[in-house]
Amino acid sequence: MISFNKKLLLSAVGAATLMGSAVPVQAANWLFLQGTEKPGQSARARVWGFIQPEYTYTEDTKLKAGPWKGQSAAFNSVRPNLKTNDGFNILRARIGVRGTGFPLDDNVNYFFLAEFGNNGITAQGGGSVKITDASVTLNHLKAARFRVGQFKTPGSEEALQAIHVFDYNNFTNATNQLLLERFFDGNGSIGGLGKPNTPNGPVSAFRDIGIQAFQTFKMNDWEHSYAAMIGSGNGITRGDNDNNKELYLYWASEKVFGGKGPRRKGWKTYVWYQDGKRTLTTGGAGEYDRTRYGLGSTYRTGKIHANFEYMKADGMIFTGTDGAARPGAKNNAGTALAGFNLETEGKADGWYVDGGYHITPNWEIDLRYDVLNRMTDVSKKERQFETWTLGTQFFWNKKSRFILNYEFRDAEAPNLSDSAGPNKILSGMDDRISAQILIVF
Repeated sequence: MISFNKKLLLSAVGAATLMGSAVPVQAANWLFLQGTEKPGQSARARVWGFIQPEYTYTEDTKLKAGPWKGQSAAFNSVRPNLKTNDGFNILRARIGVRGTGFPLDDNVNYFFLAEFGNNGITAQGGGSVKITDASVTLNHLKAARFRVGQFKTPGSEEALQAIHVFDYNNFTNATNQLLLERFFDGNGSIGGLGKPNTPNGPVSAFRDIGIQAFQTFKMNDWEHSYAAMIGSGNGITRGDNDNNKELYLYWASEKVFGGKGPRRKGWKTYVWYQDGKRTLTTGGAGEYDRTRYGLGSTYRTGKIHANFEYMKADGMIFTGTDGAARPGAKNNAGTALAGFNLETEGKADGWYVDGGYHITPNWEIDLRYDVLNRMTDVSKKERQFETWTLGTQFFWNKKSRFILNYEFRDAEAPNLSDSAGPNKILSGMDDRISAQILIVF
């Protein structure tokens, strides 16, 4: 565990200063696209947003073993409430305002965004509208810009990129289980017919509240970016729940081929690191380390795009529900309700590779393969998830498209026999079909 030290932040700023002179960048650089505006060229208040209605379907194969045998499985249920195997949903409906040009200082910009959709941010947060982003960026220094407030943390490309340019309907297994953090009061060890272990608020949405130093430096046709952030480590719309702070470090180097905007042509490699602690107050009460880190590469030019990323996790591993049942379901003996579980000291790793090809200017096909190895340090608890996602996108224009995905899903307990309960349960994981329309305004 690395605790926060001012020297880490200062060294990051100093190293970046040696790289060259800073330039304003507004291209496929998520630190800048989400955190800055162009002085003198941006409106004081620009309203924007997007809507994502979707439909999802699985066959609802029932659990084949365990205390909830014969009941519906959580992994065959539709987000966010996991109550049915198919359905329509307004996954995201976000509206925000961003801008610059304050009367006294043109080097200050802001970013505000609110969520009205039905997802882990709102449903798990009480069902009302939630603020996802609220930040101010100070652009006065060449070596470092400072962003303060609630915003996306520097890290994994799949998590950091703008969701409205994401090429698929669902995140990879590794990103969903290791990075999209759920917050709980306990680890799920307290069973029975009392209140089951459920999230105590919104998912992290890959965001935190804190302060970030960041900058990009241009050297010929290369761009080098860094970010160092200190956050509360407690997600969004709430303050810190202990005295610990979260450390985020990020570096990216990109060879720019041309173009601009979120789909700029280029080849980027990056590394990232996240470290902090989590405090539980009920089952498994105590303080635990949580570390995540990874590396990856993205490539986009002409009709082709490709991505690869690898990540590792240590501590606070999300492991789903009791018996893989739907949350809140009573077991067949009538003695317990299914709740969510965490392995406070587990290890995991995962990776994905994907690519896409524009058959025509309006029609794209995509293919992704992703792997998650969960609880690799405990043989009997290890689980492996593999998913092939076949996708297609039809672009009506630059701000509207249709996305259709078919996911071939498989999971197993590799160190247990085929007849063991966990493997019987996992053998019932269905393929998943999802369709989505995305409109940006």
